[in-house]
Amino acid sequence: MTESAPTGPITFSELSGMPMMRLKSVGAGKRAESFAKFGVENLLELLTHYPRRWIDRTKEATIASAVEGADSLVIGEVRSISSPPKGARRGPSRVTATIADGSGQLSIVFFNQPWRERQLKVGSYVAVFGKLGSFNGTKQMANPTVDILGDPDERPRPIVAVYPQSEKIDLPSWVVLKSIDETLNRCRARGISDPLPKAMRKKYKLMDRQDALFGIHIPDTFAEKEMARRRLAFDELLRVQLVLVMRKRLIERDSIGIQHKVNGQLVARFYRHLPYELTQAQHRVIAEIEADLASPHPMHRLLQGDVGAGKTIVAVSAMLAAVQGGHQGALMAPTEVLAEQHAVGIRKLLAGLHIPASDNLFGEREVRVELLTSSVTAERRRDVLAGLADGSVDIAIGTHALIQESVQFHSLGVVVVDEQHRFGVEQRAALRDKGEDGGAVPDVLVMTATPIPRTAAMTVYGDLDVSVLDQKPPGRTPIVTKHALGDEEAEVWADVRAEVAAGRQVYVVCPLIEESEKLEVASAEETIARLAFDELKGLRLALLHGRMSSAEKESVMEKFRTGETDVLVATTVIEVGVDVPNATIMVILDADRFGIAQLHQLRGRVGRGVHASRCWLVTSIKENDDGLISESNPRIDALVESDDGFYLAEADLELRGEGTLMNKEQKGRSDLKLASLRRDRELVELAREAAYEIVDSDITLSKHSDLREELSIFLRPEDEEFLFKS
Repeated sequence: MTESAPTGPITFSELSGMPMMRLKSVGAGKRAESFAKFGVENLLELLTHYPRRWIDRTKEATIASAVEGADSLVIGEVRSISSPPKGARRGPSRVTATIADGSGQLSIVFFNQPWRERQLKVGSYVAVFGKLGSFNGTKQMANPTVDILGDPDERPRPIVAVYPQSEKIDLPSWVVLKSIDETLNRCRARGISDPLPKAMRKKYKLMDRQDALFGIHIPDTFAEKEMARRRLAFDELLRVQLVLVMRKRLIERDSIGIQHKVNGQLVARFYRHLPYELTQAQHRVIAEIEADLASPHPMHRLLQGDVGAGKTIVAVSAMLAAVQGGHQGALMAPTEVLAEQHAVGIRKLLAGLHIPASDNLFGEREVRVELLTSSVTAERRRDVLAGLADGSVDIAIGTHALIQESVQFHSLGVVVVDEQHRFGVEQRAALRDKGEDGGAVPDVLVMTATPIPRTAAMTVYGDLDVSVLDQKPPGRTPIVTKHALGDEEAEVWADVRAEVAAGRQVYVVCPLIEESEKLEVASAEETIARLAFDELKGLRLALLHGRMSSAEKESVMEKFRTGETDVLVATTVIEVGVDVPNATIMVILDADRFGIAQLHQLRGRVGRGVHASRCWLVTSIKENDDGLISESNPRIDALVESDDGFYLAEADLELRGEGTLMNKEQKGRSDLKLASLRRDRELVELAREAAYEIVDSDITLSKHSDLREELSIFLRPEDEEFLFKS
């Protein structure tokens, strides 16, 4: 049975159904296998296998005209390649090649790169870039950058795309380019479909997709390549934003929320009850949250606030809005230490706060706050579970123990999830499902003290509305951060002893050792033994780590809170939530093992009282790969320079790149091949705006079939199921 040939422009969906072996330049043999090892099995994967760089042949020098001592780009044919026999060589391995163009010959030598002998084949055409020198009167380059360009008889291009290489996979860049050339030429007759409406392309100044694919792979100018990159990066970001915006709109459409009474007595009493004024930022964020709570749609909001910006007050006011309407609040924290700390802090905030109660002799009762973690005793647990089920517990605070099946709420109204980056989306959904009583879904507020750059927040948490607490309450003591390198550690311990003598307390945090909690504990035990015997002899030291039982942790923390311990030696278990106003020094050992966000979190444990506070970042002197001693570390330098979490978040994004922000499982979000959250801030915003424009007029993309098909190709199955079966 013959099918009629498809007509109209070729879609991404069609290209994804065409295997690589359809290309003459590939066929069904070894070459197809090499492409598959690079994750390229069909023509769509080939066209979105983008160059890693581009060689500008207009800046090419002939071998004769290349100037000694300067960086030069030379293109020529490999004439010979050799390396000394194994037995004859001493010192580093060496591979030598000769390349020639019409004007002369150039010797290139590679040290400690034996694989170059396999890579460079006599007769192949290469581009080499490096500093030109000379050896025995011959022009030479040592360890230049090399790109294999293919057949010298092919038409020369002004700009040559160079594709990712691997010494383990035999797939030279020119082979990839040849296959891409063939594919694009075969697409010319029908053209390549563009799923973006013409008006939108015009509005956002985007070239059409066919031009962009030609422009990224075979550009005539660098300006064309940049315009192509902008369009294709926009497409990547738009797919991510469409998923997030559709998810958000479908949840809003299909979920019945609780319309909370936000102007009740209980919340007003709570504000009067506070010993200090709220900041302008807190007033603004509370107003944003109250507008969500009063609406018939469930809230999905991210609350970003730097360490000490007063997020807890905001979270408590949201939970009390639920309580005053006869519902319950729940706060879920990632660790038991943090859940216990929240319970202590929130009980203190609400002590003496009464709620009207018709079944009570006095007409009111105290707000009931209960803690639920895996270490709560069986008897206490039964009591708390009964209170949650009958509604007599107003606010539940716990770890993921709150989402176990045995936990039933009477009427869960508001859920606060602290430090969201430690919870999966599934856990957040499970907690939300706890409230589906009579079809109403509770409002969800996600809090993080890890400031996230705006573009990353829009991409990683794009299904949430974002509120930012960008002011600190008055009275927060500034923290001076110092870097102690190697021999300067003695100054750190002298500062610690002086501070303890003045009646203050100190944290010492031990290094993060890869992913091994066992090793971290050993390191903490070793550190406390050393300090007790030597630098801090005579002071009262205590140890806190994640492998202790909950009761042990609570006992250690209680002694530190009450001042019975001078110095708390801990692993990163104290990263979030521990609040001891009398602690004024934070010492972080091997600080270069930690990321910026974690160092900033740890530093925020001090500066919580009225006394001047310091944070010491201790690093050892290390040699880099070239054997040079490196004293500076850009992460450490950024922390010494600033205590503004949002500035640090942007610095972190610059230093680490965005890959680490993405959840690896979230296909689509981590599939940004060209788009960069750092460089493309403007594009992220435009893609989000475009996504709202498309989804708000067509929530399931029924009128945008090409876009819908594309999402199906790039989505995880569970996203697709959620979006297209909702």
